[in-house]
Amino acid sequence: MALLQVNARYIRDLKINTGNVLNNNQHLSRKEALLLALAVAVNEKVLYLQEGLTGLSKDAGATDEEIAEIIACTSLMNTNNVFYRFRHFMKKEFYSNTPAGIKMSIMMNPVLGKEFFELVSLVISSINGCEMCVTSHEQSVLQHGSSESKVLEAVKLGAVMKGVVAVLS
Repeated sequence: MALLQVNARYIRDLKINTGNVLNNNQHLSRKEALLLALAVAVNEKVLYLQEGLTGLSKDAGATDEEIAEIIACTSLMNTNNVFYRFRHFMKKEFYSNTPAGIKMSIMMNPVLGKEFFELVSLVISSINGCEMCVTSHEQSVLQHGSSESKVLEAVKLGAVMKGVVAVLS
């Protein structure tokens, strides 16, 4: 918080970048941008940011069910990211070939649509550093009709919000 108590020039870039990713997207709607930002806040466990982004998301048209799905998706990605990073790091046939046994029914018929659910999964997996999940979700997002431009915009939003969290924590 020391950064916030000094001359504003130190946080100028962060403020500009945050405003840009939340308000000036070519490929994400305002609602999508806010829901992605909410997913990052949930992932990083910043409760007051979650509360603020929940309110902004609702103002942008998000329903309680969509917000609940963002939270559930983030939780599921945390589970999967740990598991699949382990598999990737170990590079052992037994671990790679044994079924995960992790229930993922929420992914089958998401309220927000398959493309956006996969986009949220991609952003959270990027933040959590799971190469296997990032690769898989990026491919799925594109297969569901999205563009590389939208993927890049979403991941940039996740990166900027992660930077915001670093200052707020």
